[in-house]
Amino acid sequence: MKKSRLDVILDVLDDEYPERESLLDYSNPFELMVAVSLSAQTTDAAVNRVTPVLFRRWPDAESLAQAPLSELEEVVHSLGFFRQKAKNLVGASQRILSEFKGEVPSSMNDLTSLPGVGRKSANVIRGHLWGKPGIIVDTHFGRVCRRLGLTTSKDPVKVEKEIGEMVALERQHAFSMTANFHGRRYCHARKPLCEDCPLSPLCPQLGVEGTGSI
Repeated sequence: MKKSRLDVILDVLDDEYPERESLLDYSNPFELMVAVSLSAQTTDAAVNRVTPVLFRRWPDAESLAQAPLSELEEVVHSLGFFRQKAKNLVGASQRILSEFKGEVPSSMNDLTSLPGVGRKSANVIRGHLWGKPGIIVDTHFGRVCRRLGLTTSKDPVKVEKEIGEMVALERQHAFSMTANFHGRRYCHARKPLCEDCPLSPLCPQLGVEGTGSI
């Protein structure tokens, strides 16, 4: 049976990116929740420079729930939106204690009830910690999917829904990660490396002027 174009894309990405670990450093569910919350509008590398200090001072929900905002803001200051991020971390920690017995919850509804955790963050947490299906729509993922002609939308919620309906549940987390890595390695925003890209035979954008603006 001949494979669909989408299945071939998934297979190529699987082969190209066999390692799909998070680019955020963490050692337990709470640390991943914190790191993901901090990663909005900044780089994973920047978060990884901050979290060692943060986790030494506030290693769990109980300690972070009581962190003085001014001290927490100082630690996360370099990440941008630091006041809101600090407030979200304290609020999320307090809710984890009061509603979830000190443990990071696993359901989408429970995770997104935590301040600073949206659907993208929840899908990251669920996928890495528990192998749950979900489409993680970040800048790289959306760009790659649009260039491959899998969606035309720039709305993350619509992209999540559209791609989620196309990709089998058991492949959603892997595709989210590999497409993200592909955007970082080849499918750059301004100057995509189309000549070297392993997906070039499958990409409708190859050779089309203005690819970088899509």
